[in-house]
Amino acid sequence: MADKSITKTELVASIASATGQSQAAVSGVLDSLFATVSDAVAKGNKVSIPGWIAFEQVSTAARTGRNPQTGAEIKIPAGKRVKVTAGSKLKAAVK
Repeated sequence: MADKSITKTELVASIASATGQSQAAVSGVLDSLFATVSDAVAKGNKVSIPGWIAFEQVSTAARTGRNPQTGAEIKIPAGKRVKVTAGSKLKAAVK
């Protein structure tokens, strides 16, 4: 596992220096990207950046779980979650 995570500030600074854009402009683009992705996935659309990453909404079925402290059964309602899939270029970069 990686010893360090990259924060949004570090990501913005890295992209800004690589592209010659201001950090404010890069931050605005990233904010817009994440807002667009979250809006699309919330509406049930799949967002895909071919070769890199894909986001989609999936439904989970209702199920029975257990409270780990008491062992009592609990009902977990059906819901939705986000599925994130790595693309081939991202997978190859990790190898």
